[in-house]
Amino acid sequence: MWQAPPAPPPSATEWLPVLDMPKPGPQNRLTVLFRILLLIPQLIVVWVLSVVAFFVAVIGWFGALFLGRLPVFAADYLSGYVPYETRVTTYLMLTHDSYPPFRFRTPEHPVQVELRPGELNRLAVFFRLILVIPAAVLQGLVFAGWWMVALISWIVVLVLGRMPEPLFESTAAILRYRMRYMAYLLMLTPAYPKRLFGDEPGEVEGGPVSATRPLVLSGAGRGLLVAFLILGIVSWGTSSITASFDSDDDEHVSGPLVPGPPVPGPLGHASPDAAR
Repeated sequence: MWQAPPAPPPSATEWLPVLDMPKPGPQNRLTVLFRILLLIPQLIVVWVLSVVAFFVAVIGWFGALFLGRLPVFAADYLSGYVPYETRVTTYLMLTHDSYPPFRFRTPEHPVQVELRPGELNRLAVFFRLILVIPAAVLQGLVFAGWWMVALISWIVVLVLGRMPEPLFESTAAILRYRMRYMAYLLMLTPAYPKRLFGDEPGEVEGGPVSATRPLVLSGAGRGLLVAFLILGIVSWGTSSITASFDSDDDEHVSGPLVPGPPVPGPLGHASPDAAR
């Protein structure tokens, strides 16, 4: 019999999943230089874990429809997977120099994710894939925009030996929003992803907890975030136009370069391979 995890205590305001990260500090230039190579084992592990997470999420979706919350096994696994993937991504995106451990629970690691799986709206669970589309598009655009200038960011961190504060702020904002998107998609929270452009000063009770709680962006940090969003839109538009041209080219029937009839493609069109 499936059991549900205990519900979080009620709150007067909507609680959002939290990403805690330290302030940008000195980084080893050698690990920055070989960052992607160092992460190859981690990326393989993340891929395997993501495959398992897909099937767990599908089963958890059915469970959430009946129980009104994720089953315990699904909540436990997905609550470990999302922080693991987030730690790997924060290291990949050069925000810090602490290599992520190969395990779910890492209280000693400087990057922490706080999730509180609990009660879910069954109607929101049923239409989850539709409801999440705007957040998926937004996080996809800023993420793509960041990667369009990733080489420049890598050179900057390599030369300076640390990530500049505005770049850290904008990158942390992307990472936090992406984590909240994943948490909502995987039904680990009923709260829709919010606050891509950061929090207001004094929003966290008791004072700052980490560099990203609260995440208050400077003018330069917000400007970079807007630039990443614009670059993501440009990237999406360019890829759409390219795909459109490629599709149009596929529609044309080309005669063979050697005598003989063209070889029909799978939809009855002439195959471009016929000329080879």
